[in-house]
Amino acid sequence: MRRLLLFAPLVLFGVAGCWFLYMFLMANDEGAFQANLLPELIGFCLEGFFLVGLFSLIQRRLERERKNELRESLRGALRDLLSHMDIALLEENAEPAKTESLDLDPQFVKTLFVKLHKSELDLQGMVSIKEAAQRNFSTMHDLIPVAAQLSANHMRWWLAIADSVRKLSESTDKADINYLSQKFLMNLGEFDQLSL
Repeated sequence: MRRLLLFAPLVLFGVAGCWFLYMFLMANDEGAFQANLLPELIGFCLEGFFLVGLFSLIQRRLERERKNELRESLRGALRDLLSHMDIALLEENAEPAKTESLDLDPQFVKTLFVKLHKSELDLQGMVSIKEAAQRNFSTMHDLIPVAAQLSANHMRWWLAIADSVRKLSESTDKADINYLSQKFLMNLGEFDQLSL
């Protein structure tokens, strides 16, 4: 529907401009209408076509950039928790992930999920993840309206992420922490796959 509203003025100006141009080229008599008003109407249609087209493209680009910034702010809110998961699952002599990977790389989340699925968290890792979840839950809850600005699906998956973080912050069982960490990563993976 949005595309139809976007292209309707372009089609209208384009068809009207072509019709006026056809009338101008096929006119045999040199009346006042053909000599004065018809070129003005053709110019008006051309200006309308290009201005509406340009403004629509600029508006769409700005909207995409705004949504991308919103998405990056949402992902940035998860940086602390992802960082603690990464450190808890870090292999010997390996470097922690960079900030860009924590914020932007969907493949990083899949890698963490595979690592967590293959091994279990140690006690210190579980404590740090639980504490990070407790620190970040209120922020994640406050960002639900931001996720809603992206789309209904973004909000739905953000709610699922926030719920898994809440449960993770309240959990006291080792198996639950492992399961809820995997659930968090699964929900985040689904969130990352959504298009803007």
